[in-house]
Amino acid sequence: MTTPAVAALKRALPHASLTYIVEEPYRCLVEGNPDIDKIILIPPHQGVLSFLGLIRRVRREKFDVVIDFHGGPRASRITWLSRAGLKAGYELKGKGLFYDIRVPRHREGAPIHSVENHINLIRAAGIEVHEPWPRLTLPAARKEESARIDKLWADRGLLGARVVVLHIGAGNEFRDWGAQNLGELAACLADRPGVRVVLVGSGQDALRAEEIRRHRPESLLSLSGELNLIEL
Repeated sequence: MTTPAVAALKRALPHASLTYIVEEPYRCLVEGNPDIDKIILIPPHQGVLSFLGLIRRVRREKFDVVIDFHGGPRASRITWLSRAGLKAGYELKGKGLFYDIRVPRHREGAPIHSVENHINLIRAAGIEVHEPWPRLTLPAARKEESARIDKLWADRGLLGARVVVLHIGAGNEFRDWGAQNLGELAACLADRPGVRVVLVGSGQDALRAEEIRRHRPESLLSLSGELNLIEL
């Protein structure tokens, strides 16, 4: 969901060098992105010494601007300690001192989509965005990944069907719709003619997938834990 904002940044500042800091498991989602000039990787399990090494690496880059799209504890600390000329992030409880510019994640009376949130964040940093919805850049699948999905679709009887893929996991509680709501949505979709609903998520979502499938066991298929990020 951050790649539209990254694309907007590159379009507004074509000569700027854009560095993307990302956790190792998610590097595949941004590798090869034409709008990103450099990637700094964060190991999934990081101790104090490793974190201090990361901060030294970030400081060596001498960034003019650091924008925190994530807002989590580690991301906010990296932003705060980066020594960037300008630090922008979301207005979150307990993190007011971490950023020079803070943007609310919710507007009064209505939620804001993550893509719009990120666009608002770069606008607040003084960067003009002329296109309201810049492109979402996704990595291309490798041949073996495409072949595996084709075989999986054939084996599960999905060829020729109108497939709706429903991701049932959530990294944060405030993003979690709950199994009951997801089940009702999945059942509503499955009732449409010719539609097959495929539930996806991590291996940790397998039990939730079975709970959701109780609404329409004959129409809902679970692939939770069976696909990698690119295959998703």
